[in-house]
Amino acid sequence: MMKLTSRITALLTLAFIAVFSAMTFFGRKRDISPEENRVLSKAPELNAGELYDGRTGEKLDRYVTDHFAGRNRWLVGSSLIQTELSESIVNGVYVSDDRLISTDDKGITDASAMAEIFDSFAENYDGMVYFAAIPTSAGVYGDVLPGHIVRQTESQQINALYDAMDSDIRKIDAYNILKMLKDNYIYYRNDTKWTSYGAYCVYKTVIQKLGFQPNSYDKYSIEHVTDNFRGNLYNRTLSRRPKADLMDIYEYHNGAEVTSCIVVRRDGINAEGQIFDREKLETGDKYSMYLGDSVPIMRITTSANTDKKLLVIKDDFGDCFVPFLLQHYSEITVVDPSVMSGKLSDYVNADDYGQTLFLFGTDSLSDREMMLKITP
Repeated sequence: MMKLTSRITALLTLAFIAVFSAMTFFGRKRDISPEENRVLSKAPELNAGELYDGRTGEKLDRYVTDHFAGRNRWLVGSSLIQTELSESIVNGVYVSDDRLISTDDKGITDASAMAEIFDSFAENYDGMVYFAAIPTSAGVYGDVLPGHIVRQTESQQINALYDAMDSDIRKIDAYNILKMLKDNYIYYRNDTKWTSYGAYCVYKTVIQKLGFQPNSYDKYSIEHVTDNFRGNLYNRTLSRRPKADLMDIYEYHNGAEVTSCIVVRRDGINAEGQIFDREKLETGDKYSMYLGDSVPIMRITTSANTDKKLLVIKDDFGDCFVPFLLQHYSEITVVDPSVMSGKLSDYVNADDYGQTLFLFGTDSLSDREMMLKITP
């Protein structure tokens, strides 16, 4: 009886392996995982050198990991198990009923070195420099994390950076504005970034520093373009415990209009850009609806009755912020150093602009290599 049981178990195990392998091998393969918002591994090509040194085996392992049958269900199940067994922390993200919060401490690690980069830009620039360091959602809501998770507060990081910067740079305190409004819908529940309303709240202070009166909130019509946004923290956890997010478009009617929007793509080719690319709402990267795909340069001209021009150097936090600036400038050039292949000077002459606004989340301000691209 024991031998018969063992044989049946072995046959069932072999049958499961055979069926699972066939499903994995013959099943439909995807190039992109919308749930994780990333490109999946491709099948490795046979190469004698890579076969010899083991690289083919490593590529094959990544390929199978990305494409095995039932992968998405397994990832969701794994996330649920981790949530229950590890104090609700999955891949460095704290999972609560209300929101997802990153527990990674990837903020401004060397404030003095980072300040030197922006000081160098200001010293070689003829116009006025303004700087807004934006906390991530963890910086505003980090007080709900378990007590044993210790991370330097983003308020301390921003203050250290501002203290180290040259006094000629006009620093803007976004942290306290957002912290004071934390009970409002200023950050997404499933992403590290702010909502359009959070961006508007900081815009009011930024635009006054730049010399303008802010547009009144009631002058905007607000369109909820999706109620199913799940951002970069969801991509890391696949947890659906917090409610999906709303994404909004703020339209200022009877004001200046965009007359042209040209982008310089990563391959150096000019193309027509969009302030709001609604087609992105049908993809796994819904947030790129704001300004479209990441490009090194976007040049926007408007019908605003002014000759003022602004240079904005930003990360993803700037994407939903830039539309609020359109009523105040005849020309805005938006620069994303994360996708520039060279120096800033290879793309624009900063001295053509009377004002430059730096707007970065604290997580980007740890990337020294990226920031060095703005230096002369």
